[in-house]
Amino acid sequence: MKKILREVWSWSSSIAIAVIISLLISTFVVQPTKVLGHSMDPTLQDNKRIFVSKLTHTFAFEADYGDIVIIDSRVDRKRTFKDDLMENGLLSFITGKEDDHIYFVKRVIGKPGDTIQIKNQQVYKNGELLDEPYVKEKMNPTAEKTYVVPDDHIFVMGDNRNHSTDSREIGFIPFDHVLGKKM
Repeated sequence: MKKILREVWSWSSSIAIAVIISLLISTFVVQPTKVLGHSMDPTLQDNKRIFVSKLTHTFAFEADYGDIVIIDSRVDRKRTFKDDLMENGLLSFITGKEDDHIYFVKRVIGKPGDTIQIKNQQVYKNGELLDEPYVKEKMNPTAEKTYVVPDDHIFVMGDNRNHSTDSREIGFIPFDHVLGKKM
């Protein structure tokens, strides 16, 4: 009987260690995710699976222009370490509490201090027209709008500008709301 209990304990502890390591890796290093929606067409299609480097978030690296990032769209609240742990993709899958509608995949357009201007259905950064070969189509006509990116924030947009909920609507994205970068 002792031999069976030892064997069960050995297997149980090995499985527990594997689960803990998996949680740590998917929380702080790399995590698979799925693109939901068409806001990043044609670059990333709906239901496409991508890998996200979490190192940007873990070590508070600033995302660069053109990076495709995963953001927490709830910009009106402070993110905590508990959020990082509880919203882990693997843990959400295990607990059945997935809340993917708050996470967006977008492209970094502006960094702190940049002036982003939308005019003539195009995007200008610091007075210069952005060369954006990844954009699906010309933006629908809208009123001219200017945004000045505050400290510790970025400005993001989807590649499918006419079908994207992004910084034009949700506002500037705090650095701690950038959860990772597409690998």
